[in-house]
Parts: sequence; C-alpha cells; structure tokens
Amino acid sequence: MAVFLYRVGRWAFRRRRLVSALWLATLVLAGIWAALAPSAADDGLALPGTESQKAFDLLAERFPESNAQSADARLVFKAPDGQLVTAPSYRQAVEGALGDLSRGGQVASVTDPYAAGSVSSSGTIAYATITYTEDATDLTDATTAALENAANRIRDVGLTTEIGGSALESDESLGGASELIGLAVAVAVLVLTFGSLVAAGLPLLTAILGVTISFCLITALAVPLGVTSTATILAIMLGMAVGIDYALFIVSRYRAERAEGRDPQDAAGRAAGTAGSAVVFAGLTVTIALVGLSVVGVPELTKMGLAASGAVALAVCVALTLVPALLGFLGHRVLPRDARTAHARHGGRHGLGARWVRFVLRRPVAVLVVAVLGLGVMAAPALSLELGLPGDESKPTSSTERRAYDLLSEGFGPGFNGPLTVVVDTRDAAAPRVIDQVSDMVTRMDGVVSVGDPAVNQAKDTAILSVIPKTGPSSGETRDVVHAIRHGVSDLETKSNAQVLVTGTMALNIDISQAMSNALIPYLAIVVGLAVLLLMVVFRSILVPIKAALGFLLSVGAALGVVVAVFQWGWAADLFGVEQTGPVMSLMPILMIGVVFGLAMDYEVFLVTRMREAHVAGDPPGEAIVNGFQHSGRVVAAAAFIMISVFGGFVGAHVAVIKTMGVGLAAAVAFDVSIHGWWVE
Repeated sequence: MAVFLYRVGRWAFRRRRLVSALWLATLVLAGIWAALAPSAADDGLALPGTESQKAFDLLAERFPESNAQSADARLVFKAPDGQLVTAPSYRQAVEGALGDLSRGGQVASVTDPYAAGSVSSSGTIAYATITYTEDATDLTDATTAALENAANRIRDVGLTTEIGGSALESDESLGGASELIGLAVAVAVLVLTFGSLVAAGLPLLTAILGVTISFCLITALAVPLGVTSTATILAIMLGMAVGIDYALFIVSRYRAERAEGRDPQDAAGRAAGTAGSAVVFAGLTVTIALVGLSVVGVPELTKMGLAASGAVALAVCVALTLVPALLGFLGHRVLPRDARTAHARHGGRHGLGARWVRFVLRRPVAVLVVAVLGLGVMAAPALSLELGLPGDESKPTSSTERRAYDLLSEGFGPGFNGPLTVVVDTRDAAAPRVIDQVSDMVTRMDGVVSVGDPAVNQAKDTAILSVIPKTGPSSGETRDVVHAIRHGVSDLETKSNAQVLVTGTMALNIDISQAMSNALIPYLAIVVGLAVLLLMVVFRSILVPIKAALGFLLSVGAALGVVVAVFQWGWAADLFGVEQTGPVMSLMPILMIGVVFGLAMDYEVFLVTRMREAHVAGDPPGEAIVNGFQHSGRVVAAAAFIMISVFGGFVGAHVAVIKTMGVGLAAAVAFDVSIHGWWVE
C-alpha cells in the first residue's frame, strides 16, 4: 500500500496540471449535472415490517384516491382577547380569504372551519385545512404565495394567524453565520499550525472542492436514490471535517520530509506513502461505519450513511491526488520561512508533547483511572436517554409552524397535534360490527379524548379511526395509549379475524425505537468487528484495535451524555440555541455511534502509524511512543480542533437532527482526542 501510494503521490506531483484539470472538470460536470437534476421529495421515515409501516402501506392500497405525499397546510387563527372568531366580521374575512384560496392552482380542497366544526370550545381559536394535489417540493411559488396572502388577509382584520403543515416549511437551511465562524476557526488553527497562509489555505481549498463535488453528485442523484436534505447536510458536515483533516496530515508530513532535506517530488511521494496510508485506512474505517448503517433496516439511515460515506471516500481521493498536485504548484511557498525552525519543530524531543507523553508513560494506571472515571461521569446522563420524533413543537418559537402548533394546543388540547390513526382491515373479518367494537373499545380507554367517525373506503373493507389523545405526541402518557390500544385489540382480532393497526407520530416513534434497539447489537458487532480486523491488518497487533474500540465506547457514551444533558435536560440550552427541550430523535444514537466510531479510529490510525514507523526504524517501545506522539500529537490536536470547529458550526442549523449531530459529534471528537492524549501507552 505504502509503495503504491508513494508512486501515486510522485505521479500527481509530476503531472500536477493534468490532475488539477481532471478535478476541475469533475467539478464542472458535477455542477452541470446537479443543475439539471429535478428536486427530490422528502419521503420521510419508512420502517419496513413494523406495524406503523404496515398501516401506511395498507392505507396506500385501500385508499388509492388519497395521496399521502400531498402537501397540506393549516391556517390557524385566534381572536383578540375578549372576542370570538365566530364574530360576523371575522367570519366574513376568513370565508372570503379561504374562498379565493380554494380557487387557486394545485389546491385539492379547503375546509370551512365554521361548517366543519373546527372552532375551539371557547370560540377563540379555529383552523382551516388546505390539501394540495402535489407534494411540498412540487408546489409553485404562486401556490405558496397564495397561502401566505390568505394568511395576511386574515391578519389584516385583527386575527392572529399562523401557518402549519408541510406546504410552507420554514427554511431548513444551515445556520449560515455559525458555519462561517466554524470555518474561520479552522482557518485560524491551520495558520497557527503551519505558520503560513499558503499552507493553511491548501487543506481548506481541497476540502471545499471535495465537498462541492460531493454536494453536486448527491443533488444529481437525489431523485433516483431518494436522498433527503438531512442526508446531504450530514455528508457536507463530514466531508468538510475529514477533508480538512486528511489534507492537513499530508501537508504536514510533506513539510516534515522537506525539512529533512528531501527534494519536493520525493517528499510528496513519501507524504502520500506514509500519511496517505493512514488517510486510506482512516477513511476505510469511517466508510465501514457509515455503510454499516444499512444493517439497521431503516432506509433513511441507509441513505444518510451512503451519502456521507461517499463524501468521505471523495475526500480521501482528493487528499491523495489533488493535494500532492497543488504542492507541486506551490513549491517553497508551502514551507515556513525558516526551514531549520520547522525541522527543529518536527524533530525535537523536548517539547510540551514529549513531556506530556512521558508523564503519562510514568503513571499509566493513574492517568487511565482519571480518564475513564471522567468520561464515565460525562456519560451518566445517557442512562436517562428518551427517544422521540421531532415535530413542530421542537422548532424555534420564531417559526410560524411552532406558533401554529402552540395555538392548536391551546385551543384543542396538546393531543390534537399528534392524533393516532387506527386502521381496521375487515376484508377477512367474520364479525360485521368489528369497526364499531374497535371504536367503542378505544373510546373507553384512559388517555383518549375522542375517536372520530370511521372513514370507510369504497370497497367497504377498511376503515380509519382518528384518535385524539389527551397528551402531546412526545408524551409518555401518549405512548401508554398506543400500547393500550395495541394490547387491547388483540383479543378482538383473534375473535373477529380482523386486523387492527395503529400508526401516528407516537406509534411510529415506538416502532423506530424498537427497531433501533433490535439493530444496535448486530450493528455494533459488524462495524466494530470489521474495523478491529482492519486495524489488526494495519498494525499487526491485537491490543491496539481492542484499545481503540474501548476508547470509542467511552467517547461515544460521553457524547451521548452531552446530547441528553443539552437537548433533553436543557443544560446550557440557551448557549446552543435550543428553545424547546424534549426527547432525542430516535435515529440519533445509532447514527452517532456509526459516525463517531469511524472518526474515533482516525486519530488512532494517525498516532499509532507514526509510533509504529519509529519502532520499525529501531526505537524501543517507550521511545517510539514518545517519538510518534512528538511528531503527530500537535497535528492531531490541530486536526481535532478543526473538526470540532466544523461540527460546532452546524449547531446553528435550523434542522433539529443536524443541530443535535453538530453538538454530539463535536463533543465526541473532543473526548476522543482527549483519550488518545491520556491513553497512549
């Protein structure tokens, strides 16, 4: 591997114009492909084999006239204090605005809140439901503008009006300024590490190019592969972080080789053969962990893993080819002004890093106990982890969806925002009144406010019951209602030969949580097993891979503890922009495990590779550790700080899963690099 990569590095350095032209052409072609590709719809979560998914599939089969993917909207309005929404002036304005809206394009139906009984018992809050013929991504600007105009017309008469539903989603873009701050911190760290603006700019330039190509390719393939916006953002996050880090290690090794007197072409080849080998194996471990998400059986996780792994693989290719090519263009400008100082920096053995690692080697047990206990304390909140699905209640209070959610809760109860859907399949049923029996049984259950009239399909063999619980979609009491319904209808199903399925937000959350629990052990076994085998091949050691796996478990546990403390308990919530605490998204733990495991192996590979080089060169074990840490510790610390900055930049994202991932991954990298700084022996 090292010999092959040495030749690749020399070839890329020598044929730098060709290599740069090929990457530039790839960027242009990918950009054109992405520009011509249609927008992809977000199909949401799908869990094959679960009760919730069976209910969705049955509804699609038995109610073909209804399109579950069609966009919808809710106009929610509230009268000023002391007044009612049923007042003639308000009613005239509302009906006029809704009437004009119903005649617009792409509108399937608009309900009249006064005729449909969609007015709260207090008479102060009402809502109208608008359904569309297309999904949210296919709605035209004119259609969404008509919805906003209708809301503004109702506001003009004095009613507080908000818009909920999927038709007018708030901007789920990245945080904007926070990502720029993260990149600015990364630039500052690169400048401090290299002491040169040119050398600092090279990793950033190559990482941006790699991420841009990844983004264009994912966008182009979004429709055929069904890739969602969340998967794209995760790919950008990881691609940028590892792209900077991988280029950083190769540039750093190139400067070290030049400082030892080697000519530029040979230095580029040696950097690719040594640091490049570590990049390849580090990238492989990340890719294994991300691709391994497919064993969970959740299509959304599979898409996120594949998209992110593609971005990581592209970052490896960029680092091994484009970075040596650009080194050829930059020449001596990539080196510090005083090459002898650089040589002393790389070659000296009496710096802070060497003193620290010697201290650890003298007191390994004490340091190990402190590290394990400290991370154990940080991981303690993870024992209280609660899983859920983020909805409008988790959005900022500045969003119209969140305000619409609050108004509906105020007027109709918190359970109105998370109704349960009970699907009764009577095709093979022997009892003629099974639908009424199910309705009566559910109505009498504790925690149920009401059960709507059954909606029966044209074939008269399937009915839908809308169940309004007393509590919200993320409440434990609502979870109990779901379990009670599923348990309570089992005897009725046996006697009548009917099939009763429960779906809805809480039911879907229960099924997701169960799927995650069932898949966790197989996933860990596959990913950790393959990565340990890979590290055994790389280092020809058993203890090093086992130590890496144990270190991963400590860091990921502590990272999950931070996520629970911030997003569930509300610790430092204002600092991270968390306006509403609640359960952690169901997919988050296993997704974090996959990503963190891959990243945790990076520093293990980079540090131990340099230690192994020193040992092969003749250093005894202790000195090899000191030598390897002295050469790589400073760069590893810089790489970790850059990765923390990039991940931390996504804390400002408006997408709940990305915000949580940003905090969790930044914490995991911080803990992981601490483990490698404390547990090097």
